[in-house]
Amino acid sequence: QVQLVESGGGLVQAGGSLRLSCAASGRTFSTITMAWFRHVPGKEREFVAGINWRFTDLPDSVKGRFTLSRDNAKNTVYLQMNSLKPEDTGVYFCAARESTTAVIPAQTFYDNWGQGTQVTVSS
Repeated sequence: QVQLVESGGGLVQAGGSLRLSCAASGRTFSTITMAWFRHVPGKEREFVAGINWRFTDLPDSVKGRFTLSRDNAKNTVYLQMNSLKPEDTGVYFCAARESTTAVIPAQTFYDNWGQGTQVTVSS
């Protein structure tokens, strides 16, 4: 059982940057897989980034602009988002599951979710 709390969302102009944080509690941080998804009303949640104890995974839509990092001492994962585009707008959710061999980019894989943080990118 993992409790997740997201923070760092806000409004930014295109080309700007934001850093999202996901703080986890209730389980040893290094043994869980954590991921970010974003949601736009009327659409399915989209995988943004994921990390476990060995690997990171980012889709082509954000690769080169977003960077995922982890601070085990603080039980926190950070998503650094640079060169933001209007299409990056959405509610960003942190998700977690007990660690496995690979990061799975499907929302059904994860059994713990945060409540989301809004990211709005204006043009």
